[in-house]
Amino acid sequence: MRKKKSPEELRSHRWFGVKDLRSFGHRSRTAQMGYDRTDYAGKPVIAVINTWSDINHCHTHFRQRAEEVKRGIWQAGGFPLEMPAMALAETMQKPTTMMYRNFLAMETEELMRSYPVDGAVLMGGCDKTTPALIMGAISMGLPAIYLPAGPMLNSHWRDQTLGSGSDTWKYWDELRAGRITEGDWKDIEDSIARSPGTCMTMGTAATMMSLAEALGFTLPGYSSIPAPDSNHARMATLTGKRIVEMVWEDLKPADFLSRGSFDNAITTLMAMGGSTNAIVHLVAMAGRAGLAFPLERYNEIAARVPVLANVRPSGAKYLMEDFYYAGGLRALLWQLKDLLDLEAKTVNGRTLGENIRDARVWNAEVILPRDRPLKQNNAIVMLRGSLAPDGAVLKASAADPKLLKHTGKAVVFEDYNDMAARIDRDDLEVDANSVLVLKMSGPLGGPGFPEWGMLPMPKKLVKQGVKDMVRISDGRMSGTSYGTCILHVAPEAYVGGPLALVKTGDLIELDVEKKVLNLKISDEEMAKRKAAWKRPPVKYERSYGAIFSRHVKQANEGCDFDFLEGTAPTAEPEIH
Repeated sequence: MRKKKSPEELRSHRWFGVKDLRSFGHRSRTAQMGYDRTDYAGKPVIAVINTWSDINHCHTHFRQRAEEVKRGIWQAGGFPLEMPAMALAETMQKPTTMMYRNFLAMETEELMRSYPVDGAVLMGGCDKTTPALIMGAISMGLPAIYLPAGPMLNSHWRDQTLGSGSDTWKYWDELRAGRITEGDWKDIEDSIARSPGTCMTMGTAATMMSLAEALGFTLPGYSSIPAPDSNHARMATLTGKRIVEMVWEDLKPADFLSRGSFDNAITTLMAMGGSTNAIVHLVAMAGRAGLAFPLERYNEIAARVPVLANVRPSGAKYLMEDFYYAGGLRALLWQLKDLLDLEAKTVNGRTLGENIRDARVWNAEVILPRDRPLKQNNAIVMLRGSLAPDGAVLKASAADPKLLKHTGKAVVFEDYNDMAARIDRDDLEVDANSVLVLKMSGPLGGPGFPEWGMLPMPKKLVKQGVKDMVRISDGRMSGTSYGTCILHVAPEAYVGGPLALVKTGDLIELDVEKKVLNLKISDEEMAKRKAAWKRPPVKYERSYGAIFSRHVKQANEGCDFDFLEGTAPTAEPEIH
């Protein structure tokens, strides 16, 4: 480690190291908490930003991990300060955690700005916590390192291995069709989540933790360690040690994030058949770093990257615990080394190429070889056309290949309540060739961009054995979900995008090879419907909901707030 800073140059020195009345107050209150001046004087002060709470099921081990992080900080000569932040507990928080991603991003940035902090350990994992913490840290511009929560252990029911989310949808349809009993369903409910940690499928949590490592934000090899594994505790301590070194080295996100590192993250996303949510988050994170990536860049990279992670829901059998024992992310990246920017820097001060140099695949059925991919390319595709002029997203790796070129008649639901009321009715006019369309599930229409995009299959089709059909919405879909679900249609219905104008019976054309999504009506008819359209009423008149509604951007722009964009520095607080 080569120090670039002296103790007097530490940011925290402004609070603790000067001789004035205010510093007297800061030091005396630190003494009130039981700390001696020698505990922190001339040492990096490290914020341990912890998204633990009693309601966050994925982070139940974070109380202990925070202590292990602090142990590493103390050992390296730093001074840790644990700072709780909004937990963003997926499934529990309504209307959706996506509504609060930007809230946590702001909270992270302001915790780091307003307190005597020289660097930060970012503790997250449950879906939106990863991008939120990283977005805030990028904008603040202090040394920061990310500690991933890790996936839960594999779950089991009878002789079946259960994958969170993916098997929830699967067995729900089995229950609706009468092929399992209510008792079976309760047993599955009690069995599907058996340890601390995030979803063990390649959902949004596992995807974003992996992308954080691909971006260079974590120590190498740590993004896929299962949460209960003893290696996870060791990782926490080593992460605490490393952030102290990063402060002395003055290694900030801007020093290791580049176009190459974001290309690496997109490549990783495609090779894993990861969550479509990652597209929105990558756009937002890149924007905070002052980097613009048009949606076409995702298609360019997707076209050359094979899907090698044989993990549900893109894969048929394996889960994240299996992925870890097969070699984890480093092994996957090693398989892709010719498609990566190996010179991209990372938080340990070395390049990505150096970090993966000795990686090996230990189970070629979980991390597939290049000559035997799960899918040759195009795991996730960006679509455009008259129905989605600003883009839409489809996870082709989890879709029925027979539906990737399809034209069918729309069955339209004006909002989620409309869909819930009609989807299981025997008189719903729908068949396997129909295209289900859900409106009002976008950033403003939901509101909050909820995960409603895996529309349930109509009950009468489920009973007929139909397992997939084309489904379209302006909402998101859980990374654990699957099926031919077209998501993030932009502009959304709430603002009058073409999706708002679709009527039952309209023909909709999907052609994945051509990256096309079209509403097959005339320009004249489109103009007529547009003229008759009326904007829905505002759903929030006050509080955070009002801020969200006034400032959130569309899906193709990353759903960040307009006032959080850009890289212009925010002034340091005055201390008086």
